Formats: sequence, C-alpha cells, structure tokens
Amino acid sequence: MGNGLPHYSVLELNTAIGKLLERGFAPRFLLAATVSRPQLKKGHLWMSLVDGDASISAVAWASLLPRLSFRPDDGDGVTVVGKLNFWPARGSLCVQVLDIRPSLSSVLRRFEQVRERLLPTGLFAAERKRPLPERPAVIALLTSVPSSALADMLCTAAERWPATRIILLPIPVQGPVEAAICRAVRAVGNRAVALGVEAIVLARGGGSREDLSVFDGEELAWELARCPVPVVTGLGHEDDTTIADLVADCRAATPTAAVVSLLPDRHSAGLELRAIRAQLGNQLAWRLRFERERTDASLQKLNQCRPGLMLNRQRRHLTQLGQLLEALSPQHLLKRGFCLVRGESGHVVRSVHQVEAGSLLDVQWADGRAEARITGNKMDYQNAHSQANSP
Repeated sequence: MGNGLPHYSVLELNTAIGKLLERGFAPRFLLAATVSRPQLKKGHLWMSLVDGDASISAVAWASLLPRLSFRPDDGDGVTVVGKLNFWPARGSLCVQVLDIRPSLSSVLRRFEQVRERLLPTGLFAAERKRPLPERPAVIALLTSVPSSALADMLCTAAERWPATRIILLPIPVQGPVEAAICRAVRAVGNRAVALGVEAIVLARGGGSREDLSVFDGEELAWELARCPVPVVTGLGHEDDTTIADLVADCRAATPTAAVVSLLPDRHSAGLELRAIRAQLGNQLAWRLRFERERTDASLQKLNQCRPGLMLNRQRRHLTQLGQLLEALSPQHLLKRGFCLVRGESGHVVRSVHQVEAGSLLDVQWADGRAEARITGNKMDYQNAHSQANSP
C-alpha cells in the first residue's frame, strides 16, 4: 500500500523531523512567555512557557542555573534566550533555556509587591530622609568598574568640587547580586566614621528597567535604611524608579546627577566667596572709620582734660562770674551816679514814704558817703503845692 509514499521507521521519522528543524529554524531566538509550574528535577529547572492557549516545555540545565541572573516563579513574565531541542528517540520538542530574564510586567509586579510590604514600615517616609552634607570631605562611590557612568561621575566630581576625596568600592550591578551590594553597603557603613565618609552614592548606568530589578530587593532596602550616613542613588534613567530610590535619602535621575546633588559647584562657591570678601571688606572699612572717628573724639576729649586747659577754662569761667557779679553789684550802680540811702537804723530807704521831716539819713556814693537831714517831704510839698493851686 502507498507504493509512491516515503517509508520511515519511527526513529527515521523523528530523525528527519530533527534535521528539518535544524535546517529550517534559527539556532537561537528570543521567546516572550509566562512561566508555568517551574520545578527542579535532578538539578534541572523544568517549566512550561505559556502564551494564551499555546504552551511549550522548556528546561534550564543544572550547569546553567548558577549563571542565571533571574530564577522565575510561577506566573512570572519572562524573555527567554533559547534554542530548540528535539529528541528523536522520544519525538519530543523542548526549548533549551540559554538565558532568562524577567519581563517588564514581572519586574513592575515585584516592585509593587516589595513596595506594599515596606510601605507600613515607614522606610519611604519623608521625615526620615537625612539632609546631605553641604561640602563633604569624603564620599563613598559604589558602582561597577569600569563603566561609562563611573567615568562621568569622576569627571563631574573633579570639575565641581575637587577637594572631596572619593573612595571607590566596585560592586556588581547585573544578575543575582543583591547580596553582594548589601555587603558593600554594610562594609562602608561600618567604617564610615573611621574613613570620614559623609555620604554614599549608589549608582548604575543606563539599562532597561528589567536590568535595574536587582535594586528592588527588600534586603537591600533595609541595608540602605540602616546605613549611618546619607545615601544618594543614581540608578538608570530619569524615568526609572526602584525600591532603593524610594528608601534613599536623595534620589537622583542619573549617576552624574547624583554627584551634582551631593557636591557643590566650585565656580558658584568662588562667586559666593568673592561676594562675602567684598562684604567683609566694606564692613571692615566702616568699622575702621567708626573706630578712627571714636578715637579722634576720645583724643579731643583727652586733650580737653589737660590740667593747663582745665585751669584756663576755670579761670575764664571765674572771670566771667566776676564780671557778672560786678555788673550786678550795687557798687556798679553807684559808679553810674546813683546813691544808696539808709535810714537812722541802717535800713535801706526805698521810698519817700519811709522818711519824715527832720529824719537823719546816710547817703552813700561810689567815692564816699555823707549824712543828710530831711527838711521837708517832697511828696508833701507837691501835694501842698497842688492844693494851693486848686480852685
């Protein structure tokens, strides 16, 4: 039957299918899928890769597992670098995993899970954020070495504030390295006082959000929170936010921006210092002028206190008082032609009504005195004369 059809044994058919797959399919490919029922069997990680209603088996051999940066859980979205494995003996097809990374949806889901667990602890609260030092003498820089991000940060630091000493601590930033990063942060924190470290910069250059998932770990979050000095993060790009960014005392958009936020600008500081110097110069000039004027006033006052000057002033004052007394004295009036009249009892006669006819008076002039007797009252005489002439 079927004389014109190809004839195979089962092994031959499976072998032909295997060769067809080898010739007609790419040796490596990327596969986006969701992991279903991952489990270890004899050291190998077996799983199903699901996409809607379709699924295919996949395996990561035991020799590969230590090198994987991500170990998926059930329901994780992943991107697999793989190749097809076909076993002719069983006629089974499987994707051999060469590398596996979380998809963006898985990364964001893990980020949200960790954030929800840590939110009640207060690690993200604004009030626990510590202020950054204004002019740090020493900072610790934790990043990968070598890297373009490190070169940019060192160049920026030298340009902005070369007085700051930078302690560089290389760390891995790719793969399952959260424990290594935690050890580095802990080591710097334990020796911060001895080394004089005033702040820590945790930085990683650009990459996908999936590459930054190592900074979403809960253990790293607690390690950063326990650090005795302020922590500045510069992870990825401006739009990327990790759990480490939320815990840090300052989150910068990029590694270079982290250095900018921590170190002052020497050019701006120079302008500020010149302005302060000018202000201090003006204040010093004003103070010197004030003290000079006060000293001159004190010298003048001291000169006025010399005994000779004081005696002359007192002498002039006494002379003026003497002249005043002389001007007000009765003798001065007598010299002008007035006279001083006293009665027999020695009292001063100030009115004609104080004398009577026959009274003896003492009359004093500037150059002598004489006695006089009243022969008649002039006022009486005038009155009598007035009465005689009246009709």
